[in-house]
Amino acid sequence: CQVIVHDVNELTEKLFPIVEAMQKHFSAGSGTYYSDSIFFLSVAMHRIMPKEITRIIQVDLDLKYKTNIRDLFDEFDNFPNGAVIGIAREMQPVYRHTFWQYRRENPQTKVGEPPPDGLPGFNSGVLLLNLEAMRQSKLYNQLLEPTMVQKLTEKYHFKGHLGDQDFFTMVGMEYPELFHVLDCTWNRQLCTWWRDHGYSDVFDQYFQCEGEVRIYHGNCNTPIPED
Repeated sequence: CQVIVHDVNELTEKLFPIVEAMQKHFSAGSGTYYSDSIFFLSVAMHRIMPKEITRIIQVDLDLKYKTNIRDLFDEFDNFPNGAVIGIAREMQPVYRHTFWQYRRENPQTKVGEPPPDGLPGFNSGVLLLNLEAMRQSKLYNQLLEPTMVQKLTEKYHFKGHLGDQDFFTMVGMEYPELFHVLDCTWNRQLCTWWRDHGYSDVFDQYFQCEGEVRIYHGNCNTPIPED
């Protein structure tokens, strides 16, 4: 088992020029804070990691594993052609909220709608990054360009504060083919914040998850069930 520790400051230094333009659209702060760049690590991981590293699983700390993470690695084999990232859907109506203006202007849209037919957006707590595919995808790399980010944020009237998750969600509305959608059991989010903040009527449509949970995600400090 080989463990390599990366210096956060060094990574941020490499990241900042790549993600600076998108930070103003997807950061909690009002400006572009140098330190915020680290929240966009996954977006540009393929530009930072050595070429010999071809696949990475990136996970949040607030997770509890009920199965061997090696089984999650096998999901890379299920990526359809053209997909570069594996990610599970967001399990709260957060993006129903964020896309309110676009949804009002496009009443028939699937954007922000619940599964199985809607596009609820993504949750970046569990990420499969196929770095090789990310490097080779002309489309994905074009989407990192400031002009493309600007174009999409204007189209969707998008202003977020969740870093990489917002970027992937917005891109997924326009180019779903870049993503392999992981089953909810690989990222069973437990946060129920939006149930009590105006969305109790539709909340369960987003929150339900059939099947045996493989990874629990105690997001927004939600306690994870004991065994």
